[in-house]
Amino acid sequence: MRGYFAIGAERINKAMNVGAIFRTAHAFGASFVFTVAGDYARPRMKRADTSDAAGHVPYYAFPDLDHMILPAGCTLVGIELTDDAVDLPSFTHPGRAAYVLGPERGSLSPEMTARCAHIIKIPTRFCINVSLAAAIVMYDRTIALGRFAPRPMRPGGPTEDLPEHVHGGPIFRTRAEPFREAAPTGPGFDDPSLEKT
Repeated sequence: MRGYFAIGAERINKAMNVGAIFRTAHAFGASFVFTVAGDYARPRMKRADTSDAAGHVPYYAFPDLDHMILPAGCTLVGIELTDDAVDLPSFTHPGRAAYVLGPERGSLSPEMTARCAHIIKIPTRFCINVSLAAAIVMYDRTIALGRFAPRPMRPGGPTEDLPEHVHGGPIFRTRAEPFREAAPTGPGFDDPSLEKT
């Protein structure tokens, strides 16, 4: 699967939920996990995070939204049960995305919502547990962007093999040759030891 994703939560306060989100993110191959203004007991998180995700996946604990920094080109996607949010089954996941959930008994802050490029929702009749919502979104991303054999029309497993990946032809960079031969010039390149022999 190309691209990357991260997942985190804003103002989350239950250590078991944080641990479950981080463990699931680790299992689905998240590039990093984060919290924004999180208030939970970190030692208790280990009870749910039995994979020690915070020890294997970069973890960022942003004290507030002003300090939250995402990689360049990363799209922030809010997960919130609102009327105007896009239903998850109809959403096209960005290649580079950071998903953020609200707290257990609340919603994303208006400031966080304003910062999100997209707001998505899981089409349920009422709110579900925050760690379960995170798992559903990560699963949907995997199904949408991963390579799997097509689903059959009848119940059961796939009846067709996964199609072979088709590689493009070779790319020959003939016009780049003069640039490979020329020595670099400019400030910092005046050192004679850098000259090609």
